[in-house]
Amino acid sequence: MPRNTLKLAVALTLLAAPALSACGTGSASSDEKVVTVYSADGLKGENGDGWYDRVFKDFEKQTGIKVEYVEGGSGEMVQRAVREKGNPQADVLVTLPPFIQQADGKGLLQKYAPKGSDQVSGADKGADATWTSVVNNYFGFVYDKKELKQAPTTWEELLDGSYKNKLQYSTPGVAGDGTAVLIKAMHDFGGEKPAMDYLGRLQANNVGPSASTGKLAPKVDKGELLVANGDVQMNFAQAKTMPNLGIWFPAKEGGRPTTFALPYAAGLVTDAPHTENGRKLLDFMLSQGAQQQVSEIGGGFSARQDVKATDANAVALAGLMDGVEVFEPDWDDIDKNLTSYVDAWKSATGS
Repeated sequence: MPRNTLKLAVALTLLAAPALSACGTGSASSDEKVVTVYSADGLKGENGDGWYDRVFKDFEKQTGIKVEYVEGGSGEMVQRAVREKGNPQADVLVTLPPFIQQADGKGLLQKYAPKGSDQVSGADKGADATWTSVVNNYFGFVYDKKELKQAPTTWEELLDGSYKNKLQYSTPGVAGDGTAVLIKAMHDFGGEKPAMDYLGRLQANNVGPSASTGKLAPKVDKGELLVANGDVQMNFAQAKTMPNLGIWFPAKEGGRPTTFALPYAAGLVTDAPHTENGRKLLDFMLSQGAQQQVSEIGGGFSARQDVKATDANAVALAGLMDGVEVFEPDWDDIDKNLTSYVDAWKSATGS
């Protein structure tokens, strides 16, 4: 049973790139009442009912600071921030591991310990205070409950011909949840080579690449796919409007189902155009009030250890995680060797 509590998220406005240019250091004053967030997808509600939606709306009402929001895959957001490093457009960057470590290593994040970060576990924040988890989460898969009367249980089942062109996972190295497929496979199969051997065989059933994990769940709900990767928080929230979604955790044949923590981690962008506003938003996201809403509204786990949710979503999520072995990846190793792991996956799958 996880130590944290659940949550999900949303944004007020999805701005086009031209509109964002106004927020650059070249034209925006540091006291402008705006803050720009680049984020991995998953915390914004499909119908304006996610954790981000509530938090951003409450933040704007309390401070008068407008939240401008851009989302994409974790790797995509980091690469965008890299391209803009000479003239940063974002104030806050939110990504999944190992991309938050990657962003830190590229000098994209400045040191800032938000208020309340002392209540965040050491494993869920950077040792140098460049990032802090704001929503805890776990990696998982989804299946179509309408087409499959029971969830698959093992990786090996997915090799069956009945899954041909009915299975898809997001692209490792681009999407955080896609990279998580590699991490879990290497853990479950006992190393890089056996994991890549398996994923090479699985490719016969795989539809193909996807930059965004969030786009896969609707395909599963509609029956276009039988199985896809995802994460507990995002998929639990999506299931409110996608009744055919079921969450499951693959096991190696003869083993236990496993998962690992995959938190949404936030950091203040180096030379952010609105640094002070970014600090205020990070403080607000980690406040007890916002953290208490993580499970109730978004279906995620609170990043703060002193927030204990007891709402119906929290109870359901605890039940979902019951009996699932949670392992801790070596994020330093993954950050250091991510490129070689992705290259090995490309070679194994012909991607």
